[in-house]
Amino acid sequence: MAKLKRARVTADDLLRMQEDRPRKRPRETPEDPNNSGSNDTDVESPYDENEALESVSDNESSSSLEYSPSSSSAPEAPSTMDRLSRVTPKHRTEITDPSIQHPLLGTSFEMMNISPALQAALSRMSIRVPTEIQAACIPPLLAGRDCIGNAKTGSGKTVAFAIPILQRLSDDPYGVFALVLTPTRELAFQISEQFAVLGAALSVRTSVIVGGMDMMAQALELDGRPHIIVATPGRIVDHLRSSSGEWDLSRVKFLVLDEADRLLTSTFAPDLAHLFGILPKERQTCLFTATLTPPIDALAEAPPRPGKMKPFIHKMESTVETVATLKQHYVLVPSHVRESYLYHLLCHPPENTISMRRDPPKPAKTGKNKIKINSRSSQKNTSIDDDELIQPPPTIIFCTKPRTAAYLTNLLKTLSIRSTALHSRLTQRERLNSLSLFRASVVPVLVSTDVGARGLDIEDVAIVINWDMPNEPEEYTHRVGRTARAGKSGVAISFVTEKDEERMVRIEERIGTKLVGMTLPEDKVLQKLNAVSTAKRLANMELHDSDFGKREEIHQIKNQKRRGDGS
Repeated sequence: MAKLKRARVTADDLLRMQEDRPRKRPRETPEDPNNSGSNDTDVESPYDENEALESVSDNESSSSLEYSPSSSSAPEAPSTMDRLSRVTPKHRTEITDPSIQHPLLGTSFEMMNISPALQAALSRMSIRVPTEIQAACIPPLLAGRDCIGNAKTGSGKTVAFAIPILQRLSDDPYGVFALVLTPTRELAFQISEQFAVLGAALSVRTSVIVGGMDMMAQALELDGRPHIIVATPGRIVDHLRSSSGEWDLSRVKFLVLDEADRLLTSTFAPDLAHLFGILPKERQTCLFTATLTPPIDALAEAPPRPGKMKPFIHKMESTVETVATLKQHYVLVPSHVRESYLYHLLCHPPENTISMRRDPPKPAKTGKNKIKINSRSSQKNTSIDDDELIQPPPTIIFCTKPRTAAYLTNLLKTLSIRSTALHSRLTQRERLNSLSLFRASVVPVLVSTDVGARGLDIEDVAIVINWDMPNEPEEYTHRVGRTARAGKSGVAISFVTEKDEERMVRIEERIGTKLVGMTLPEDKVLQKLNAVSTAKRLANMELHDSDFGKREEIHQIKNQKRRGDGS
């Protein structure tokens, strides 16, 4: 009986159940004072999908993936893509009619009837041949099908839904045509940029609606009825509730859930339930993700509403979630000396990444062979030899807590390694500035929490370092996916302490491959122990004297109040 219920659950059932069933209050996102409801978090809230699926009643009357043709006329004869079957046990996109060519073989954008203007825009972005996810999903989306797309990180999922949206928009440009939802603000800005570049010839108006930005300025943007809204769920719901009817989403033709595995968790369930309640039923819905979770599997298995077509489903064929060009290592590190290992690794990166170093602006010299490091303006200075100050290749260091990210940034700056932070205790302006500095190679090291783990496409990231092992194994896939993108090579190195062995085992089971051990020379690592220890003390002092402690206190008070309201 349990299996029957699981097979027949629909997305609306999931959302309704998540909102109605008793549950603990999800962990809230730390926000700025004007940033209510943006729902971009550093650590995912716990969520028991199995319990959710078992408690849903057998209701076939609704589905979040609702297909509707653009006109109200009688349904047309099934197109080539309509005759595609769902996914086979080997996760291949199978064609039931043997006379029809496999859509992934020899496909080009021209063969998919993409407009010349969009083809020219793709060419300007050096995209000339569609990737597997693009070749699979663009034709059914153009044919009016709903779609669930699963592909590895860096495979071009944004283009897979942006091109059909822009092509359909060019046929009938008006008002708010598409709503794209993302779990993080940074990803929203990146998607908006890609829409702007691809749709430049079409004069597409795009608006980014995320937390941390001025509500009044965003309201004025929405009053102008942009063609495409890219938003975090909490902030767009805030605007819908506070608007007085100047704009609405009643004519939206496309709804996209990017990083759908993250959006379909209890953290975003109330906001998604509100949006699904007001969005038109006659729309196309697209879900894209690099990792499959039980809610997405349930959507793939759910029957459509009467008279509706099943969504087109594309799952990646490989059972290994990470790309083959990524070299994945782990280093066994005692937790109390991780800083020394990190410093040594950044000063002596893997040999195959050295060629990816970028020429940074050189710091001012204070002596013939020394470079002085200003730890704090009133504190004593530490000196490091010139040959130790060669900056590392572009590197992202992931940790789980904002305080850790701030601490590591201070530590590396003290050791003359240029770095910048990305975490939820920063204002949105500071977060965007950090990304800009890293993208422009002004700083070679970005220290980030998991807000930077999803979807960000930054060219030529050479190394990803997991300072903290992720709490959930699927987050590992997203973190290491920031490197080795679009066929390029990259290295991922995870620091495994005495508390992390079980987490590493779960990660290896999830990604379907084994991490390779890496040994760092302990004697060389400890040579700079005194300098690193001094830097640790100065970094902690800097953190203590900054406003960071006040932000933490405010965040804790907010969380206590919210938990009290929810009890």
